[in-house]
Amino acid sequence: MKNMTIRQCVVGSVYTNCYFLMNQETKELLIVDPGDMPEKIIAMVETMQAVPTAILLTHGHFDHILAADEIRKKYKIPIYASQKEEKLLLTPYMNLSQDSSLAADVFLADDQTFEAGGFSIQMIATPGHTSGSCCYYFAEEEILISGDMLFCGSVGRTDFPTGSMGEITASLHKLLKMLPDKTVVLPGHGDHTTIEYEKRYNPFV
Repeated sequence: MKNMTIRQCVVGSVYTNCYFLMNQETKELLIVDPGDMPEKIIAMVETMQAVPTAILLTHGHFDHILAADEIRKKYKIPIYASQKEEKLLLTPYMNLSQDSSLAADVFLADDQTFEAGGFSIQMIATPGHTSGSCCYYFAEEEILISGDMLFCGSVGRTDFPTGSMGEITASLHKLLKMLPDKTVVLPGHGDHTTIEYEKRYNPFV
């Protein structure tokens, strides 16, 4: 993965993948979807001997955000999310929690490229699982963080607030058209995959 070290731990009641993307040169670290178990996330940071610089959220469901505020406060780092996910993050019944409300620090627009952790990152809006679901594409590292929009051989659920089967199918086709086949996809749950594999075997194509 060129200049990137990737680690993963599974957190929370529905086994969410939390990813740790470290710049090998600077030790800067991005934490993606810290869904729960902050002590486990902190232990991973310490094991990697990394310096957290930002939290990236693929969407606002409880199982991807519950530890985000605690991690933000501990390391004094910003939370990034799609600008279209602001309401869902702030609204407990929409984010499927009982009482969790989270305000992001930086809201991103579709196709916006930004710098974080020493990486150039493109935010790709991929509505369907939620209206503000997004993916993070690291072109130089050939990595896509897909959240709950794209899984290995499947797509995310669309029966939650702001979900849409029509939109998630369109988002899938968008990704498969725009990204190189060799792109490695790291989803919010389950095993990693590639764009090439999804073109061949995903039944929603």
